[in-house]
Amino acid sequence: MTEEKKGTESHDPAYPEKFLQFMRTGWSDTELPVTLRAEAPNHAKRRAALSAAFPGETLVIPSGHEMVRANDTDFPYRPGSDFVYLTGEHDPESVLVMRPNGSGHDAILFVRPRSPRDTDEFFKDRRYGELWIGRRHTLREKSAELGVETAHLDTLAEVLNDLAPGRTRVLRNLDPHVDGLVRATGPERDRELAHTISEMKLVKDEWEIAQLQDAIDATVRGFEDVARIIPADRAISERLIDGVFGLRARHDGNTVGYSSIVGAGGNATVLHWIRNDGRTTPGELLLLDMGVENRNLYTADVTRTLPVSGTFTPLQRQVYDIVHASQQAGMDFIKPGVKFADVHTTCMRVLAEGLHDLGILPVSVDEAMSKESTVYRRWTLHGFGHMLGIDVHDCAHARHEKYKDGALDEGYVLTVEPGLYFQPEDELVPAELRGVGIRIEDDVLVTKDGAVNLSAGLPRTSTEVESWFATQRDQGPRLPG
Repeated sequence: MTEEKKGTESHDPAYPEKFLQFMRTGWSDTELPVTLRAEAPNHAKRRAALSAAFPGETLVIPSGHEMVRANDTDFPYRPGSDFVYLTGEHDPESVLVMRPNGSGHDAILFVRPRSPRDTDEFFKDRRYGELWIGRRHTLREKSAELGVETAHLDTLAEVLNDLAPGRTRVLRNLDPHVDGLVRATGPERDRELAHTISEMKLVKDEWEIAQLQDAIDATVRGFEDVARIIPADRAISERLIDGVFGLRARHDGNTVGYSSIVGAGGNATVLHWIRNDGRTTPGELLLLDMGVENRNLYTADVTRTLPVSGTFTPLQRQVYDIVHASQQAGMDFIKPGVKFADVHTTCMRVLAEGLHDLGILPVSVDEAMSKESTVYRRWTLHGFGHMLGIDVHDCAHARHEKYKDGALDEGYVLTVEPGLYFQPEDELVPAELRGVGIRIEDDVLVTKDGAVNLSAGLPRTSTEVESWFATQRDQGPRLPG
């Protein structure tokens, strides 16, 4: 047992024996009133689908460990998405093992249960002790809540050491301890497990769609909160805006689904601007790319670009309307059977046409759109969108033929987020465009009839954005209730 596990680091006290004896007595033993979670059957269906994909093989899916932030402090823990997708469990170090039983698989969830009273862990151990981190479930409580058999994490090593590599697949690079315990299974075999889980996640069930809507609705409230504290006539810091949205995310959900992008002025042209150490300027634009991750870890991903003064200048409006037209074209095109790549082409062509109308495109639209050229991308930089779900970039391990080179299907949820970005140093565009970055992003559900905008609670057209912004400012600041 390590020194950390014992809770005897350099800054731990030397407990006198009388204190230890005193701490070991006088504790009641209570049960938590747990019931089966409403979503547990959904997780069981997913495990059954995974079982059918790998008959006769043992599957090992870890949750992952806490990660050190500095010295003896950790980052807030967030479990592995594929693990949560199959179990609903959120505790660190947990591992799902699915062993073949002849007709399918027996699923066993290995977890660390509550601190026992037969050791001093419950009051001495800063990582696992109940008086340090709070009450964990017993094995019985965890099983009753998740609808899956549970076992003590301390017994996992014996089980994993006994697995045959040729009949085992592991979701690698989440838990070094698990990776080390399971003998080499073959990279291709393990990658196929990751591919399969990602492809299962492409189609969202009703419960997942409800989770995404919950996260999106909270995100709409967060955008409203932010709009209410942005003054039209003076500068404020990007970090104030970041913090206001973060308050909503923490109150209404788990946290933010990704680091919020708050890009004022030229910072909006940096695609992943997360330093957020700039300041707004009246007359310039403010790009906000933010999303709440809800308590079941499904996330929204929404972007709006606001005129800080409250009104777009004529040139800002022209560029904004080009981006909006591109987004609308993509949304109108989306339906089951449409290729993901063709949605991209649809959005990009509208952007290229807009660049041509602005007098910026150095070639014809057709030449710019050709595979041998794509010069329009100097000002668009990224694709039209991505899958969304329990990860902000969901289904990331799906094979290209199922995702990027595949067709959309009913139940897919994806972002539509075209943008135009004119870098402050770009000498190929007029001076008045330099430092202008505009993106509009919404979260879209593919239905049998086409696309449904789940984030329609926020306006998209330039005129609607101005009106909404004014209304929010009139309401004034608010705290989450």
